[in-house]
Amino acid sequence: MEKKQENWASHIGVILAVAGSAIGLGNFLRFPGQATLYGGGAFMIPYFIAILVLAIPLTWSEWALGRFGGRHGFNSIPGIYRAAGKKKGWAYLASLNVLTPLVINMYYIFIQAWCLVYALQYLTGILSSMGLGSISIVGNTPGLQLGSSEAYTQFFNEFIGVGADGSIFSNGIFTPLLVSTAFCFVFNYYLIYRGISKGIEAFCKIAMPLLLLCSVVILIRVLTLGNPTGTPGQSLLDGLGFMWNPSRDDASLAESLSNVDVWLAATSQMFFSVSMGFGLIVTYASYVRQDCDIALAGLSAVMGNEFCEIVFGGLMIIPAAIMFLGAGFADSGTLQNSFAMGFITLPNVFEQMFAGQFFGFLFFILLFLAAVTSAISMSQPSVAMFEESLGFKRKYSVLATAGLCGLGTFFVCYFSKDALVLDTFDFWFGTLALFVLATLQTILAAWIWGTSNVMNELDRAAAIRVPRFIGFVLKYVSTPYLIVIFLLWAWHNLGERLARVVSNPKELWMLVFLAAVLGLYVLLARQALRRWEKQEAALETGRASGKLTESSAAESTAVEDASADESARD
Repeated sequence: MEKKQENWASHIGVILAVAGSAIGLGNFLRFPGQATLYGGGAFMIPYFIAILVLAIPLTWSEWALGRFGGRHGFNSIPGIYRAAGKKKGWAYLASLNVLTPLVINMYYIFIQAWCLVYALQYLTGILSSMGLGSISIVGNTPGLQLGSSEAYTQFFNEFIGVGADGSIFSNGIFTPLLVSTAFCFVFNYYLIYRGISKGIEAFCKIAMPLLLLCSVVILIRVLTLGNPTGTPGQSLLDGLGFMWNPSRDDASLAESLSNVDVWLAATSQMFFSVSMGFGLIVTYASYVRQDCDIALAGLSAVMGNEFCEIVFGGLMIIPAAIMFLGAGFADSGTLQNSFAMGFITLPNVFEQMFAGQFFGFLFFILLFLAAVTSAISMSQPSVAMFEESLGFKRKYSVLATAGLCGLGTFFVCYFSKDALVLDTFDFWFGTLALFVLATLQTILAAWIWGTSNVMNELDRAAAIRVPRFIGFVLKYVSTPYLIVIFLLWAWHNLGERLARVVSNPKELWMLVFLAAVLGLYVLLARQALRRWEKQEAALETGRASGKLTESSAAESTAVEDASADESARD
């Protein structure tokens, strides 16, 4: 609109950036944790179904919506949704799309710091029993000798402060974890300030290939461990069986698949890992050049993400967890949150590797880099929102977004007992909100904007032709699938979950805080609508008087293009 449109510098850059937003902690930490908590092989069935009927069609619709919005001068989710939906209400609903990734980023930065500190601990030998393993920097267990599964579990739980609120502040603000968190926060927002091509794209081109190369080496070691503890039932084959056998132990397949929590968790994990439903892909796609093949870019990003999640994340960590901790550890309270498993199990793998201390450092530093590529994408919707609603320059939009995110990150760090705030944010926004947003977005793309518009947008400058049945799947399979699962989950669990919130003041106040931030974004959406309406009114006045400026003429062409797209609806 009034600002110069920023674009990705290259086709491979946008693919790596979108893959970077998807490939990260969700693949290497959250997916193994979710799969383990929800039954291993039983979790994989609804997960694969979600990939087929949701991941590919919805991802393509996000790319189509994003580039359509960018072509008409919008980079914020409310602007793009309004352009496609032609109603003010879509702009207000999109406020949740802006909030959700920002909330996830509030705890994502904290987990980034875990990765960075673990990498530094491997570099100095603190996390290696071959090095300085008798030294503890946690402060609560002097002389803790690392090298066993129990010691690594205890070390991690004390490290993130699950014992008591404020425990990671007990030794002052200059502890490694707090300094690392502050560094991660500043580093993330510096890259966001640098912009699309100079910051996000340039960083992803370096970080992603290095992470994948390191993952190959670690995966080979995991698959050659055999039975490192010598305990029956804890071999590599047992670990693979846990991941791929849907009816392990006494739990029948029918019982597992009748649990709606498994379906919600599997579908939401797919959204989380593909970065779908956040609005991130829509925002990124709005910066895509018009000659970019978004059909190929979208398919490449999804397939690359799923390969990394299942092959690298799943096969590296889930079998290792069974080999070193046993099949019953998921029910023993060992996992304080879905992200914990990698920090507990992988140190055991590195103990069994040649140059394990080096590979421990390399993996966690690259996982930190992957976390950064994901996190920097999560703030972009909010930055675009401030730019388009208040007319802020990028630096002020980044500062405003950083202020909101910083407050939430502090809450996650301070209220660390049992990782309650982290889990609260992760459930309500990393699981449930993603599900709701994906459903709304599917309705918008398939039923309001129209599947013909989705397909036409995908065909622009495309080297591959998207099968026509994708439009049918998006409209008549994906939408009912999402609605049915959500209604079943709400029927069985929503009342209980709300009762838990009411009975827990800390969780309640965290949600009140997030509701206040949502209210701010709704006000920003209202302000953005006013600005857009004024610009459109000025355009109409200029057209009526025959005195269009050069910029108004360009905008007029965009409006006419939008009208043409409107007429092509179903």
